[in-house]
Amino acid sequence: MLNALRRDPDSADARWLIVFLHGYGSNGADLMSFADFWQASMPAVAFVAPDAPTATADGGYQWIGKRPGTDPRLYDDAVAAQAGVDEFIDGELQRLGLDASRLALVGFSQGTVMALHAGLRRKSAPAAILGYAGGLVGRERLAAEITSRPPVMLINGELDELAPVYGMHVAVKALSEVGIVAAGQALPGLGHAVNADALILGGRFLLSAFAYRERHGG
Repeated sequence: MLNALRRDPDSADARWLIVFLHGYGSNGADLMSFADFWQASMPAVAFVAPDAPTATADGGYQWIGKRPGTDPRLYDDAVAAQAGVDEFIDGELQRLGLDASRLALVGFSQGTVMALHAGLRRKSAPAAILGYAGGLVGRERLAAEITSRPPVMLINGELDELAPVYGMHVAVKALSEVGIVAAGQALPGLGHAVNADALILGGRFLLSAFAYRERHGG
C-alpha cells in the first residue's frame, strides 16, 4: 500500500474524495498544499495525497519513467502503474464508505498522465479529472480502452517548457473525440507550475462537477 497524507473533513462525514497524484521527483505532501487553498470551499471533501511507489535519485518519487512526452514507453509505464493506483483509490473509497462515483482525481505533470490513464479506465466514472501541466499517453488506444467518461479539465502554463501547452490542446481534442466533455485552459506567464489562478480555476471546476453529480447522479 502506498504511503499517503490524509485530510478528512473536521465536522462531517466525507461526501467526496479528492486524490492527488504528484509529479516526477515530488511527493504527496507537495500536492496536499492544494487542499490548503480549497478546503474552506469544500468542507465535505476528504483529501488524500499518496507518494508514488518508485523512489527517484533525488529523494522524491515517480509514477512512470522520466521520458520525453512522445516516448511510447510512457504508455507502457502508465499501464504498469495503473493497478497500484486503482488499488489505492479503491481502498480510500472503502475507508470513507464512498461510492466510486464520488471520486475526483487531481494530477500534476506525470500525475496528470496517471489521473487520465487510470481515471478513464475505471469501472465507474469519477466525478471529475483535473490535470495540471500534463497530458495524455496512448491516444491511439483510448477509443478501444476507455470505460468511463468523466468531465476533464486541463490547465497548462503558456511558458511551460517541460509540458508544452500544445500537448494540452492535443489531449483535449483526443478526449473530445471519444465523447468526453473536456476543456483546456492556457495561463499566460506560467511555466511548469501551479499558481493561484490555476487553483481558482481548478477549484471551480471541481465544485461544479460535484454539484452536477449531486443533481444528476452517475
